[in-house]
Amino acid sequence: MRIVIAGGHGQIALHLEQLLAARGDHPIGLIRRPEHAADLRERGAEAVLADLEADSPAELARTLDGADAVVFAAGAGAGSGAARKDTVDRGAAVLLADAAELAGVRRYLMISSMGADAQAPDGADPVFGAYLRAKGAADDDLRSRSALDWTVLRPGRLTDEPPAGLVRLAGAVGRGSVPRADVAAVLAALLAEPAPLVGRTLELVSGEAPIAEAVAAA
Repeated sequence: MRIVIAGGHGQIALHLEQLLAARGDHPIGLIRRPEHAADLRERGAEAVLADLEADSPAELARTLDGADAVVFAAGAGAGSGAARKDTVDRGAAVLLADAAELAGVRRYLMISSMGADAQAPDGADPVFGAYLRAKGAADDDLRSRSALDWTVLRPGRLTDEPPAGLVRLAGAVGRGSVPRADVAAVLAALLAEPAPLVGRTLELVSGEAPIAEAVAAA
């Protein structure tokens, strides 16, 4: 499979690219900085320069030509303000969906966040509130598109712990944490077995079920 990953130098994306390449898929990571390309190549991925805040849907669609699936793994990142949460965490996800429709790529996996809600209040941290609203709005936009076979994955608190390969995956799982490497492994499993999980929003935390069993049960 030819799989294009927006935010190709992110931590989850790098794990995912390595998993996909190891099983014989062709991962393509979209990056903004040329110096990041070597990290993708080390993991068996092709690196393509793209600006998800400036490119048009038509420009991005040319990059998606021939892809079997797209994965949105981009994010404004720590230290960014509320405005950039909207332009990246929402706007770039919408851009990728527009481009996928233009390119005829139906399969779209969204890495969202537990608690994402377009109506989320500011709470104690207004920037985090803006992040949840941006992710929720991006999820809502994706779920409105009948031309895409979408799945929204909402992990709990992300950690850098070694992968355990044991998770809880369902429409609602309760609060918890999950290693980024396990999130990537779940995404790889969803790409391998897409049909039963199209049109689903799934929460993910560490648990007791092996990933293959958790995906099958979901």
